[in-house]
Amino acid sequence: MKNILLIYTGGTIGMQKEGKDSLVPFNFDSILNAFPELKECDANVEHVSTKNAIDSSDMNTENWVEISKIIEKQYNQYDSFVILHGTDTMAYTASALSFMLEGLNKGVILTGSQIPIGARRTDAKENLITAIEIAASDKISEVCIYFEDKLFRGNRTVKVNSENFEAFESPHLPALAQVGINIKYNTSLLRNKDTKQLSVSENMNTDISVLKLFPGISEKIVKSIIENSETTVMESFGSGNSTSNKKFISILKEAIENGKIIVNCSQCLRGSVQQGKYENSSELKRIGVISAKDMTTETAITKLMYLRGKGLKNDEIKTQFKLSLRGEITV
Repeated sequence: MKNILLIYTGGTIGMQKEGKDSLVPFNFDSILNAFPELKECDANVEHVSTKNAIDSSDMNTENWVEISKIIEKQYNQYDSFVILHGTDTMAYTASALSFMLEGLNKGVILTGSQIPIGARRTDAKENLITAIEIAASDKISEVCIYFEDKLFRGNRTVKVNSENFEAFESPHLPALAQVGINIKYNTSLLRNKDTKQLSVSENMNTDISVLKLFPGISEKIVKSIIENSETTVMESFGSGNSTSNKKFISILKEAIENGKIIVNCSQCLRGSVQQGKYENSSELKRIGVISAKDMTTETAITKLMYLRGKGLKNDEIKTQFKLSLRGEITV
């Protein structure tokens, strides 16, 4: 029988109503009382809670370190881990943990719900019980998200819906598993176990900005965003295009020459950045803007936090960013 550690961080799955409409986190032990089915799971499930149960909108790098350190401390006692987490920032946390947990060779499955556990039509029970079953399968050795019948690689996942049960998608990588009467794993996509020992990379540098382009964006805004951070994730149009306005290009060029890093992500949910496919993106490539290829914005941000946190020089960051470190880019 596998030993699974359940880590509760907060989120809708563990919410209760306070007053007329507001939802607030409640004690983790109350969740277990709502899951008598856990006693029937083919696994020994134990639980721990982070210091404070929070709405996932309050998630930050300190919380990521706390979660990572719990996993590191309990790593030899458990076969895999299931993290209960709010949906709003789940994709960010899954992406961040995939980089922070270096040498991971056990499953870390994040899950949650769109409806609180105590509600009549809650999706929490199925999500949690299946996440535990997947964790106990010993087939997963990476950070994943399980939600509404699908298991996704964590750093490939985005939240796309705040109303339906199918809250997440993996735009550029098929699901690692589909859940119906049986759980069908896409074994060709599963990552191999890492042969290294687990270590936690605790330093996440948050000196990163996001610049979302739109028609008519002012040069003043562009300059302000880029000048006030060491690294900028630029969300461009289509396959990586931006305006060809010379002033705009010169702002980017000057920033790069002054040691700043600018990464090009697409605003599109699907498709890859291909700098040079169109003339407008050729100039970005020429001045040194780095293509994020088919990385999600969530992954680009957390990967840059991770690489910046290692104290690498700019050339090393650019080299590492272009590589698929945890399966986050299609190679």
